[in-house]
Amino acid sequence: MNRKESAVDPGCIFCKIIAGEIPAQFVHRDDDIAVIVDVNAQAPKHVLIMPIKHVANLPAFVQRESPEALAKFLSACGNVGAEQGHNGFRVVFNTGIDGGQTVDHLHAHVLAGRHLTWPPG
Repeated sequence: MNRKESAVDPGCIFCKIIAGEIPAQFVHRDDDIAVIVDVNAQAPKHVLIMPIKHVANLPAFVQRESPEALAKFLSACGNVGAEQGHNGFRVVFNTGIDGGQTVDHLHAHVLAGRHLTWPPG
């Protein structure tokens, strides 16, 4: 991580959730990754997977973090997806305004629990 950047952004809602300042329903949490239930669920099962360290989006994470951190994050997406969606699931990364990103803290949406159509939006 770049020395100019902080592991926490005090204005970030996800950093506040991770810090316990805002309540959330955690599905999983360890030293690197938090998984919470999305309060604006778009499927019967909808969770958000995010790194504990604040990083804006997927390209920034890939650029700044180690291959091992990226592998752990993607493994968490696959493992949580398999737990949430026994008949299948979708993992979505929204990046930037045109990509639909509304919180500038990397997070993957894992959606499951129903048949998901294509295209998504």
